[in-house]
Parts: sequence; structure tokens; C-alpha cells
Amino acid sequence: MSLVLLVALPFLASVLAALLPANARNRESTLAGLVALGCAVQTAWIFPRIAHGNVIREQVEWLPALGLDLVFRMDGFAWLFCMLVLGIGALVVLYARYYMSASDPVPRFFAFFLAFMGAMMGVVLSGNLVQMVLFWELTSLFSFLLIGYWHHRRDARRGARMALTVTGAGGLCLLAGVLVLGRIVGSYELDVVLASGELIRSHPLYLTMLVLVLLGAFTKSAQFPFHFWLPRAMAAPTPVSAYLHSATMVKLGVFLMARLWPVLSGTEEWFWLVGGAGAITLLLGGFIAMFQRDLKALLAYSTISHLGLITLLLGLNSPLAAVAAVFHTMNHATFKASLFMAAGIIDHETGTRDIRKLSGLMRLMPITGTLAVIASASMAGVPLLNGFLSKEMFFAETVFIQSTPWIDFSLPIIATVAGIFSVAYSARFVFDVFFGPPCGDQVPKPPHEPPHWMRVPVELLVLICLVVGVAPAWSVGPLLAAAALPVVGGVLPAYSLAVWHGFNLPLLMSFVALAGGAALYLLQRYRRTLGQLEHTPLLHRLDGQRLFENLLARLSETGRRSRRLFGTRRLQTQLLLLVVVAVAGAAASLWFTPSARGTRALLPFSPMFAMAWLIGAGCALAAAWQAKFHRLASMMLSAAAGLVCCITYIWFSAPDLALTQLVVEAVTTVLILLGLRWLPMRSKDAVQPASARLRPWGRRGRDLLVAASAGTGMAALAWTMMTRDFPQSISPFFLERALSEGGGTNVVNVMLVDFRGFDTFGEITVLGVVALTVYALLRRFRPAPESMALPAQQRAQTDDGSSDLLNPRRATDSAIGYLMVPAVLVRLLLPMAVLVSVYFFMRGHNAPGGGFVAGLVMSVALVLQFIVSGTEWVEEHLRIYPRRWIAIGLLLALATGGGAVALGYPFMTTHTAHLHLPMLGEIHVPSALFFDLGVFSLVLGATMLILTALAHQSVRSHRWADEQDERKAAEAHAVPTVEGAR
Repeated sequence: MSLVLLVALPFLASVLAALLPANARNRESTLAGLVALGCAVQTAWIFPRIAHGNVIREQVEWLPALGLDLVFRMDGFAWLFCMLVLGIGALVVLYARYYMSASDPVPRFFAFFLAFMGAMMGVVLSGNLVQMVLFWELTSLFSFLLIGYWHHRRDARRGARMALTVTGAGGLCLLAGVLVLGRIVGSYELDVVLASGELIRSHPLYLTMLVLVLLGAFTKSAQFPFHFWLPRAMAAPTPVSAYLHSATMVKLGVFLMARLWPVLSGTEEWFWLVGGAGAITLLLGGFIAMFQRDLKALLAYSTISHLGLITLLLGLNSPLAAVAAVFHTMNHATFKASLFMAAGIIDHETGTRDIRKLSGLMRLMPITGTLAVIASASMAGVPLLNGFLSKEMFFAETVFIQSTPWIDFSLPIIATVAGIFSVAYSARFVFDVFFGPPCGDQVPKPPHEPPHWMRVPVELLVLICLVVGVAPAWSVGPLLAAAALPVVGGVLPAYSLAVWHGFNLPLLMSFVALAGGAALYLLQRYRRTLGQLEHTPLLHRLDGQRLFENLLARLSETGRRSRRLFGTRRLQTQLLLLVVVAVAGAAASLWFTPSARGTRALLPFSPMFAMAWLIGAGCALAAAWQAKFHRLASMMLSAAAGLVCCITYIWFSAPDLALTQLVVEAVTTVLILLGLRWLPMRSKDAVQPASARLRPWGRRGRDLLVAASAGTGMAALAWTMMTRDFPQSISPFFLERALSEGGGTNVVNVMLVDFRGFDTFGEITVLGVVALTVYALLRRFRPAPESMALPAQQRAQTDDGSSDLLNPRRATDSAIGYLMVPAVLVRLLLPMAVLVSVYFFMRGHNAPGGGFVAGLVMSVALVLQFIVSGTEWVEEHLRIYPRRWIAIGLLLALATGGGAVALGYPFMTTHTAHLHLPMLGEIHVPSALFFDLGVFSLVLGATMLILTALAHQSVRSHRWADEQDERKAAEAHAVPTVEGAR
């Protein structure tokens, strides 16, 4: 199995799981389990190929000119994390099969779960840093969906939003850091970056880059001061917590720091930033964990503490400490996943996770209790368990580190205190829950053992804890060596995985931690019995959630004040502010950087061209003047100004732009006809005071001044640019290669569908999103404008016939009446418009036209049918599904680009097939034809969706007004009854 398939298969299974019926819990869990287990087996099969420092690498060309190819690489460290993601993922799937209720939307759960697994695999196997950031952000998105899975609960929604906000912001910082790192190295390839350690550490931008990268790592791994989001994420179902917060999501931060350890570590900045954050998090998480009342909250804070331990090890600038960090990452995943599952079993079988209500469960749940005791002992660092070994390596590193005297003295104390805290909260998890008197009626459900297969994942993980703890060199030695080798830069330090190293200072620190933790637990239990500890001592006032929400509230209030200060419901005022700010910004830039006219020779003066522009300017001024008196005339004058722009494009040999502008003018005309219904009506009988009649003149003068300034500025900018000579023009490149490499003589179309096909794909995607957004907003919008509140007679008497504009059909009938075009001709134009659309589409690769223009022509023809015949008639006779057209267009465009990638070429590379057909002869079929067909489909669907949504909304509002009038008339003519008279 290739590395690409290891990443893609969970995503494909996610889509399949989402399509399964809601009551097929067995099929969904089987699908997810088989995918995770199959990928895990295949990954394990790869181990001999990477065991001795080898790297498996696969590359798919994407944007080679920008250094952005899809690169997947696996070394020993990536292999370890793949096994954690897939192996523990398979166990969690089995556990979730019995944990999730039949009433839960299980397809959604497994779809999100598999998608998150795919995103994790993408991060771990990415060989390109930008690609890694993309998958990094996907993990934030899918974790948000998983944490908020029970979205009917307020705590789940808040926890999910908090996790997404913190980790998403950190992801943006990471992206900035990766861009700076790529600038330093000159490449985003991970292999190149890992070979440039000296260059990176000596660069002036090292500190800036380091801070940005560490912000991404710290937010993801819940390091101080970003630790507060992790406990709030415990509102997720326990399988999610067992997966995200033990082996996957929260490990991404330490994964990133370990992955870049060879090139970023070894400096004072790294030591203080990484080591300092790790030490604070280690102590803070352990201290708070001792006072938690919820089982999952206790495990969440203990997770924060252990993540701090790993971070501190990575910050010590020691290769042996880095090996210990990798080892503890493995061990923590096993015992913490088993503890989360045990906590979920307790919650599932007793109905509560409140430690104050739980007691004596060892008698009622002996197997689960035994498993939880062993896993807790591993977390506490008890000998003959895997947690003890990595903790011993941690103690040894803090003892033998060589730094300043006060650091040499304080680090062993910090490690010992953290070990005491670990023993104390582990003892609380064990003794408060499983020993003591039976809980009896204090729990909602009578405790009992869970189904056997629900307990199997816990048993397997606990078995690993025992085997690794008893025989580490035999069980995990080769795996640790393979995983740690890339982290330390290719040369492993000397270390030993023996269980017994003799009596030494680290062993003494372990005994002190065990004894001190037991004493601290007993003291805490005694004082808690007296009711003296209701909150976390010293820290209960420093609530990270409260500070975070307070910050968000202040930001929201600042936004509301800004909106009240600058916002307005009048579009004209908003446009005025926008244009004024743009003019001010341009003027400020020219003030500091003056620009002068170039030396390029001017073309001869053309009176005909000047006359065309004078006509356009006159139409624009007249349109502004007529807007006060007659909106339809103003719209026609605006269209005339647009026509002058089309003539300008033709004059300068840009027929594609002219054709596009012409069709866009037609679409805009239809859009304005549909939008006229929303404008407030004017009554010719209204009498205004003199001051009110004078105010519009001042406003129009101001608008004229601003518009003239902006227009003059743009004209001056265009004049300055067009009078300059550019020695390195990009035009020859496209002119020379359009036919030979793109297979077409229309350079503009070849650029759009081949050379800049990726940009075009992004643009049509945005267009589809905008169309769906407009549709969703209008579907929920039920306006009641001022005109609707007027009586029907008054709505029929306006100064410019606006009553005909209340309904889209009547509005266009008015326009058709002005143009002397019968409605029947509009219907007959449909076949002709279809023919013109096909003509423009087929000639687009070699002559002016293309999918964009063809889609607009077709959509205008169809929308006119809606207007002259009514929405019901058209929808009955013409089955048009705009959302399907949008989906088909995106899929066609994506399939065209993906086909090039599948054949080993960059995304959207055009290939031309030369076919010999009977009677037709030789024809040339470029692959860009299918991409252009996708553009046509999406443009048609998006335009139809927006325009018909406006038409439907206008019809609904008009019917609402008519129904109101009819209801009032019926009430006025109704005969009052005796009861009504009373």
C-alpha cells in the first residue's frame, strides 16, 4: 500500500460511513475498524524498510514552480506516529461500537472520526511543510466536529468553539512560521529543511520563525498559557477523548517540536521557550489534576502535565532527552488511552463520572478495576510498568544536565515535585473510585461489568504497559531506536532500556515521588473529608476559560461599537466610505512614493474613441441624474456606459473581455430588474419642505466630487502604468506557448484553463460558495418593506410606475413594454440562446468565447423565461436544479485536474487528443474542454441559483402583500356577529 493511499483511504471511508443508514451501527463500526486495522497492518509491514534510518518518499506534482508538490515521506518517527494513530484508532472504534448509544447519529460520528484519522495521517506523513499545515488545520476542523458531536449540549458547543479558536489561531501562526522557515531555507521540502540546521539557527529571522512555530505547537499540545482548552474539550464522547487526547491531536504539538528538533534545538532561545513552557505546564497540570471531581477532568489535566513533561525533555537540548521524549510519547499514549476508556466504562455503567459519588467499584467491577489500577500505576511511574521507564529517563536527564548552577539545582526538584503530583492524582483515581464502601444509591445506575468486547481495547493497552515495563529491550527496543533516530539527527546516543540500573539518584527520586505522592494523597483526602478543599488552592481564581471568554466578549463588543460607528443600512453610505478610504490610501502611498509618467510613446489621438468615451461619461452622469426620477431609465443609461466599456475592449483588441462584459451587462440588467422590488417607493403627492429638497443637492455634489476624485485617480494610475516600458513582459511567454503547450490559439482562454487553471478553479469554487450563501440567506429572509405596508391602491400609484416593479414578472413586462418586445418572443429566444451558448462554448479554445460566457448566455435566457412566464410555469416545464449544476461543475473541474495528476503531470495540465472520425475527419479534443465544461456548468448553476432565488423571494413578498390586502378587505366587509360585537 502506498503512502498516498494510507492518507486517502480514511477520507474515502469517511464519505462512505456518512452515507450508511443511521441504524447500521455494526456496519459503520466494522467499516471504520477494518480501515484502521488494515492500514495499521500495512504500516507495520513497512517497518523493515525504515528500521535503520531509511526514508520512504512519494511525490505527486502539484505546483512545482512554487515548490508546492504533494510529498509523502515515512521515516521511523513518522512510522511510530502512524502506528499510534491507526492502532489506537482501531481499538477506539471497537470501544465506540459499544459505548455509543443507538439513538446517537452514529454515521456522523464515524464519518468525523475517519476524517480526523486521515488528517492526522496527512500531518504525520507530509514531506512538505505547507502541505503539513493544511492537514494540521484539518485536524482542528475535524476535532471541532468531534468535540461538539453532542451539539445539543451547551458545554459541548462551548468546548468545541474554544478548541477550534485556540488551535486554529495557533495554526495560522504556524503557517506564518513555516513561510518564514521556507524563506530562510529556500524550500518547503522537509528533507531540505532537516539538512539546513546551521543555516536556520544562524539566520536573523530564526527567533521570529521559532516563536511562530512554537505558538502553533503550544496551542495544539495545550502548553501554558494555552492549556485551558483541553479540559473543556472533555464534553466530547469518551471515545473521542481517548483518541484525541491521548495519542493523536494533543500529540501533534510535541510531534512538530520533535520533527524539527534537529534544526531548531541547540540554542538558548529554544531552551528557555520550550523548556520553560514545558516545566510550567508539567507542574501546573499535575497540581490542578489532584483537585478535580470529574474523572475525565482529572485525566485531562494529567494529560496536560505529561505533555509538559515531553515538552520539557525536548527543550533540554540533549539527544538523550529527545530519546526519552519519544519513549514517553509512546508510553503515555498506551496508559492514557486505557484510562480514558476505563473512565468511559465507569460512566457508561454507573451513569456518573463524579468522583465524590463513586466508591467501592472494585467489588462490583473487578476486571475493569484491575485494569484501571494497572494503568494508573503506569501513569504514576510504579516499577515494572512502561511509565516507570520513561520517567526514570526523565529523572536522569534532569540530574545530569549541565547548565547554570540554579538550573542544575532546580530541575531535579521540579521533576520530583511533578512525580509527587502524578502519584497523588493517580492514587485518587484508584482509591477514591475503586476502594472504600460501596457507592450504593449515590449513582444513577447499578454498577456492573461492561460487555466483554468493550473491555478488550483496555485489556490490550494494559497488556502493552506490562510487557514494555517488564521486557522493554525485547518488546519496544527496536521500535524506539527506529523512531528516535530521525529525531536526534541520525546518530543515537548511548542509552539503556534495562529495568534495573542499580541504586542511583534517579531511583531515589522515584522513591521520593512515590512516598511523597502517597503522603500528599492521604493529606488531601483527610482535608477533603473535613470539607476544607472546595476549589483548586491558589489557582481557582485564574480560570483560563473565563479569561478567554472575557477576551472574546471584549473583541465582540469592540466589533459592535465599530459597526455602530461606521455601519449603516444605506448601501450608498457604505460605498462612500469604501471609496474614500481607498482614495485616501492611494493618496498616502503616492505622497510617500511619488510616481511619474513613463517614457513610452503615445498613440495618435483618435476623435472617434474620444467621442465614444464622452458618450459613456454622459450616460454615466445622466444615469446618476435619472436615478432621482426614473429608475428604469437610469438602468438603461448605466447599460449604455457599460457598452462603451465593451467598445473600449474591442478597440484595444480584447474581444474576450468585450464579450464577457457584454454578457455580464445583460445579467446585471436582469439582476437590477429583480432588485427594483426592494427599493422604497416614492409618492408623487408627497410634499417636502425646502430644506429637505436642498439636502439631496448637497449630497449629490459630495458624491460627484468623491466619484470624480476616484475616477481621476484611477485614470492617472492607468496613464502612469501604460506609459511605462516593461523590459520583462509576461505576454511573450503565453503568446509563444499557448498553441504548442496549451493546444489553443485563444491565449486568454488557454491561460484560464491551463496555465492559470488552478486560479480559475479557486475562482469558480468561490462563485459556487457565494451562490449557495445567497440562496441560504434569501431562503430564510422574509422582508416586509415599507411598500408592503401601503394599501394596494397607493402601491399602484407611484411616480415612475414602480408598482409594476414589485413583481419580477411585472417588472420585466414593463421593461419589455419599453423595448416593444412581446413576451412570446422571449420564449422563442430560448432555443436560439441555447445555440449561441453552445457556439460560444465550442469556439472558446481558439476564438473569443468559453465556458464562462456560454454559461452566462444560457442563464440569462433561462432567467428571462422565469420573468415572462412565472416561476411555476418554468419549473413545471423546465426541470432546472441549479445546485446540481454547481456540484457537477466542481466535480468536472476537479476531475480534469485530478486526471492530469493521475497521469503524472502537474494539476490542470492540458493534453490534446487527435481523433479521426468518419465523415468528420480529424478533430482535436483538448482535456481543457472538460474543465471549461465544468466552468460552464458552475457559472450556469450559480447564476441561476442567485437570480431565481431573488425571483422567488420577490414573488413570495408580493403574494404576502396581496394576501394582507385581501385579509384586510375581508375583515372590512365582514358582518359582525353577536360574539364579535361583545
